[in-house]
Amino acid sequence: MSLSNFRPALKAFLFVVLTALSGWGEEGAAKPEWEKVFHRQNVKGTIVIVDERKDEPVSLVFDRGRAGTRFCPASTFKIPHALFALDAGVVRDEFQVFPWDGKKRWLEAWNGDQNLRSSMRNSVVWVYERFAEEIGEEREKEYLERSGYGNQSPSGEQPFWLEGDLRISAFEQIAFLQKLYRNQLPFSKEHQRLVKDVMIVEAKKSWILRAKTGWNGSVGWWVGWVEHPEGAVFFALNIDTPQRMEDLPKREGIAREILESLSAL
Repeated sequence: MSLSNFRPALKAFLFVVLTALSGWGEEGAAKPEWEKVFHRQNVKGTIVIVDERKDEPVSLVFDRGRAGTRFCPASTFKIPHALFALDAGVVRDEFQVFPWDGKKRWLEAWNGDQNLRSSMRNSVVWVYERFAEEIGEEREKEYLERSGYGNQSPSGEQPFWLEGDLRISAFEQIAFLQKLYRNQLPFSKEHQRLVKDVMIVEAKKSWILRAKTGWNGSVGWWVGWVEHPEGAVFFALNIDTPQRMEDLPKREGIAREILESLSAL
């Protein structure tokens, strides 16, 4: 590896280590001007962005207090859950078909056979409920602890990532995504690469967007990163959704506006 290639890699590695050791990930530069973006959408929320396109990564946050508050991860948990299922052998690959049980559900995209890619793209809850049933609560707990994911609790009402006790903050979402991006989670690189592949939302000539939405009825999420040749731009947004489904498009709307202002999209 040439010196010019080694330095950015070393800086990225040191950034992750220092973040973990110092709690730097819950600092970063405050961006109070982003309040107007949330205000225009008439919602309360937070967003954390870590921009690694330069030699010195930049952390930006709106509403630091909320960014450090843990909420139900809802379907953003499908990112680690897919890794758990692959590691446990519940899922072989992206081609394995999960037969529909014939029960009509509220979202038409859920009413049919699924695979890993479609269940991630369409956020098909019943597929991941099957994963949870096959993995079992004890092993789910082991995977959560191994991954350091949020409060690491699969207890409470089921599904535990929607109705139960599992909670995670926006800062913690970023830390998890950074490890996944670098294949540094305690799972095989093959499985991490596969999950990243099924997370692709959009791709242009100069960037790739990998992300996942989440919603539990009261809080909506959009988390992920935008890959550029110079490095990744990570983001984690959550908002209150008092208008329920009317508020759901605001997740991506707010995050995209802010990412575009940073020339990340």
